[in-house]
Amino acid sequence: MSDLPRKAVTRTAKLAALPLGFAGRATWGLGKRIGGKSAELVGRELQQRTAEQLFKVLGELKGGAMKFGQAMSVFESALPEEVAGPYRAALTKLQEAAPPMPTRTVHSVLAERLGEDWHDLFLEFEDKPAAAASIGQVHRAVWHDGREVAVKVQYPGAGEALLSDLNQLSRFARLLGPLIPGMDIKPLIAELRDRVSEELDYALEAQAQRAHAEEFADDPDVLVPAVVHQCEQVLVTEWIDGIPLSEVITDGTQEQRDRAGQLLARFLFSGPSRTGLLHADPHPGNFRLLPDDPADAKVAADAEDAEGSGGKGGWRLGVLDFGTVDRLPGGLPPTIGDSLRMTLDGDAEAVYDLLREEGFVKESIELDPDAVLDYLLPIIEPAQADEFTFTRGWMRSQAARIADPRSPAHQLGKQLNLPPAYLLIHRVTLSTIGVLCQLGATVRLRDELEEWLPGFVLAEDETLTEEDSAAGA
Repeated sequence: MSDLPRKAVTRTAKLAALPLGFAGRATWGLGKRIGGKSAELVGRELQQRTAEQLFKVLGELKGGAMKFGQAMSVFESALPEEVAGPYRAALTKLQEAAPPMPTRTVHSVLAERLGEDWHDLFLEFEDKPAAAASIGQVHRAVWHDGREVAVKVQYPGAGEALLSDLNQLSRFARLLGPLIPGMDIKPLIAELRDRVSEELDYALEAQAQRAHAEEFADDPDVLVPAVVHQCEQVLVTEWIDGIPLSEVITDGTQEQRDRAGQLLARFLFSGPSRTGLLHADPHPGNFRLLPDDPADAKVAADAEDAEGSGGKGGWRLGVLDFGTVDRLPGGLPPTIGDSLRMTLDGDAEAVYDLLREEGFVKESIELDPDAVLDYLLPIIEPAQADEFTFTRGWMRSQAARIADPRSPAHQLGKQLNLPPAYLLIHRVTLSTIGVLCQLGATVRLRDELEEWLPGFVLAEDETLTEEDSAAGA
């Protein structure tokens, strides 16, 4: 099916087929076991069939179902390997491709929004989409001034479909929950639903992309394509080539993985500080690794080595899709940097007081500050060392620690609260860490935190005040 199914009853039936399909395959698996097949073999076949159906349904529906699939895909590194394998291939597909809109539908939208003579705006226009996303698809073209451009066309009925899908998915949240241990699916779906109107508004997206493009215009590490034209349901931006991060994850060299990881961390923490905006959709389909000119690559590599940053030059990070952003006029909240610094210093009482003050610990709950510190320390391990290698194994160990009902971390985690102001920041940070683990990248995370995260490094006057207090004591 290549068109966007818009009737609520059709979409509901397709989504309802997911949990029913899970149950049906479990019965099928039991039959195979009785027939003599090994549990391991049946389990692999079961997971493969489930993954195939998941992609088929989410990909065909596009809309909120596909948006959910993309959000889930960055967390596959938290799954046990025997489960992750089949899902990895299916969910990764959601980052780069989906069944396309018919050409006649694309032309109809362009005629309605750009005018009947829309063809005159382009020297070339490729009818076959270069990529398909949750609410629109991208066509490669050449603008009338000769620039290569990406033309994003919104699916007709995308808004209705998004809301319908996410409402239905919230009903199945409990069934979908086991896909990612230790993660509550329902708040994720609710947060995606809250962002629907923003993501459908290409004027807001163009505004956010322009802000980033201007700020990073001369940046040696990050490239944001400029906005060329925008109107309702259509967004035209400069085209950028490069290696999709999903390909770096599957086939990249270690140098590419490390460089991509370093730049991804740099963009995550520097973006809010420089633009007052947080790019809030960090799945691999939204990033490209761009090779520099060979001469420039050597200069960049020599420069970084001289600075001791541990990274490799020769590559830049291309960033796409600013449909979902968090507006942070002052940058990331200093509370994050303060609590990280205090946790690394082992100051349990100060960390606890700050978390209580900010609403992470509700007034009605009393917790042991040392237990809270023990809960946080393993999570922030990447910020402790000069450099840290993110792996799927590390991500799985964190997920298992928090998901195991017998674990003290699980019991304590259930009593912590996530204030609404931090919800999107938390999801973006977790998603970025998920991508770093998929890359298997070695990253100097502490360098980026010291440079860009407010509160992580005490200002000189704050340091003097603390020293004075200690002397007085």
